[in-house]
Amino acid sequence: MQNFKYIFFDLDGTLVDSSAGIKNAFHYAFTSLNIKTPDSKELDTFIGPPLEVSFASVVPEADINHAIALFREYYKNKGVFETQLYHGVKELLLELENSDYHIYITTSKNEVMANKMAQYLKIDKHFNGIFGSLPNSYHKADVLTRALNYSHANLNQSVIIGDTKFDMIGGKSVGMNTLGVLWGFGYRDELINNGADFISNSPQNLLTALINNTLHKL
Repeated sequence: MQNFKYIFFDLDGTLVDSSAGIKNAFHYAFTSLNIKTPDSKELDTFIGPPLEVSFASVVPEADINHAIALFREYYKNKGVFETQLYHGVKELLLELENSDYHIYITTSKNEVMANKMAQYLKIDKHFNGIFGSLPNSYHKADVLTRALNYSHANLNQSVIIGDTKFDMIGGKSVGMNTLGVLWGFGYRDELINNGADFISNSPQNLLTALINNTLHKL
C-alpha cells in the first residue's frame, strides 16, 4: 500500500475528454497545409505527446512550427471549448482538495491553454498549480520537473496520474511513482510496459483507493 500526498494529474485523457477539440485542431492544421488528415484512430495516438512529436510523424520538419501555430490558432478560439470532464472527475478533485492533498495539473498541452481549459471547466480552483508545455520545456519530464520544484514535493509521496505511456515514462524519468488510468487514450499493456506502478479503471475507484490508502503496486 502507498500513501500519496502530492498528486500530479495529466489533463487530456485523464481529467478531460478533449478528443473532439484536439482532432478538429489537427484537421485544421493539416488542411491548411494541404496534408491529408490521418484517420480518427491514428489521430488518437496524437493525443498525449507534445505537438512537436505528433506533427513530426506526418509534417515535413520545415513546416512543424507552422503546423503547431495553426493547431493553436484553432484550439485557442474553438478547440479548448470542445471538451468535457470525465464522469466522476469533479467529485474526485473536490474530495482530494478537501482531504488536504496537494494536487497539480502537469500536461504537455500549452500552459496558457491548460489554464484556459481548467478555468472554462471550473476546476482551476481545486489545484495548487497548473503546469504545461513552454517553448523550451514541453516533454512530460520537463513539465514534472518544474512542478516538483514549485511544490517541493517528496518523491516518495508523489504520483503522476495519466493515461498514456508518455506520462509513465515522464514520471519514471524524474523518480516519481506512476499510476495509469484506463478511461483515456492509452491501453493497459502500454501503460504497464512503460512503467506504471498502479492501474485504475475509473475516477470513482481511483478516489476510493487514494482516500482509503488501498493502492497496491503491480
